[in-house]
Amino acid sequence: MGQEGVPRACGEVVRADGNLCGMNIPFLDKWRKRHGPEHGMTPAEALDMDPEGIAELLSECELLRAQAQSAGVTLDDSAASLTALDQLQPRWREDPELLPWLGNDAGLYLGTVVVRTVPGAGWHLRPDGQPVVLLGNGREVDVVDAGQGWAADGAPELSQLYAEIAES
Repeated sequence: MGQEGVPRACGEVVRADGNLCGMNIPFLDKWRKRHGPEHGMTPAEALDMDPEGIAELLSECELLRAQAQSAGVTLDDSAASLTALDQLQPRWREDPELLPWLGNDAGLYLGTVVVRTVPGAGWHLRPDGQPVVLLGNGREVDVVDAGQGWAADGAPELSQLYAEIAES
């Protein structure tokens, strides 16, 4: 099935303009309404102009936060919360429609924790539009890809990946 008409976890339908290079990130719908191409600004330009605002949007992770809260886990943007996420029962793996959205959120949440706690780390958008974390040493971490792996397989563990990133 193509991306047109694919239901979102929140019940909406993915539109062609709601995707970022084939990856649906729900906050982008809100962003595009305020800053989209008709206003003359790309997401990368917005990140350059307002890195804190974009970081706030990337940190929403509503689906992951709801899943965690229903399991009694509070996501406070700390490394300890990543360990708590690693301990959750992966009930979402039974729902193939939920899995990719939760993986996106897990990656964005991992990135949020890294950006907020690792000196020199910040969000960066690749030319293809993929949000990644750029570390102070120049290393680029594809946190969304890591989140997808975590949601699907439990590996890499978010807390382990965070520890490796924080050490570098």
